[in-house]
Amino acid sequence: MRTLYRSTVPEHRAEHPAAGPPAPPVVAVRDLHLTDRVTGREIVHGVGFELTPGRTVGIVGESGSGKTLTCRAVLGILPPHFEVSGGSVEIDGTDIATLTPRQWTALRGTTVGAVFQDPASYLNPSIRVGAQIAEVIRVKKGVKRREARRQALELLAAVELRDPELVYGQYTYELSGGMLQRVLIAAAIAVEPRALIADEATTALDVTVQAEILDLLADLRERTGLALVVVSHDLAVVAQLCDEVLVLRQGEVVEQGPTRSVLHDPQHAYTRLLISEHESYGLDRFLTDREAS
Repeated sequence: MRTLYRSTVPEHRAEHPAAGPPAPPVVAVRDLHLTDRVTGREIVHGVGFELTPGRTVGIVGESGSGKTLTCRAVLGILPPHFEVSGGSVEIDGTDIATLTPRQWTALRGTTVGAVFQDPASYLNPSIRVGAQIAEVIRVKKGVKRREARRQALELLAAVELRDPELVYGQYTYELSGGMLQRVLIAAAIAVEPRALIADEATTALDVTVQAEILDLLADLRERTGLALVVVSHDLAVVAQLCDEVLVLRQGEVVEQGPTRSVLHDPQHAYTRLLISEHESYGLDRFLTDREAS
């Protein structure tokens, strides 16, 4: 992995166990309950985890298990008819329920960012991709246009796009899925958030590009202390990247713990089912590689 964007990212943000007491969590989700107001049905039942600098938490489960809703609650972007009906979400020690819209605007991107499954849906097809990243930098950092452009080019190079100058001037339809995902990651880390939520960020990519994106996220974490939430239905992704894993089924955490323990010695029948379904995809190889590293 080549040199990544690190112009103003302090090296001491990375968490090292021997450096003293653990850092306080960037994100703390405590006994979170989410309810659909239209039906009155509770969708997520008591999810909880803490995300500290330099650590990665994985959330796995089938479609409809509540993974994305949990992440949207953390980001304060639940669909209109859903609400937090119990528990809390804290970002940097502040309960997000107390935040004003203006405070949320300041928080998103600077403290917590996100990368989603379909990058084209989150990029404006009528504006060149580089200009979109530069605008984020200009607004959030308050820098001049020329400086914002320089930083955007630096970010495009950081996510290992071969010709940043060329990509800067291109539109979304001119880029492949893997390139678009890299652009979205560049935009998400543009103002150096302390935590990043990657919600099925590699699902639509082929195996080779997926591995490159996962390596990129791991490298960002190691270099900057970025805290990661990785949402995936793919246990091989979790085995490769995550320190802790939550297994969700129908909105409930059925198993939670260190990734190695959960995947090597699953206690719940649903976790065992997920693992058995993924054995043909080389899950054992990822577990072995992780232990050797």
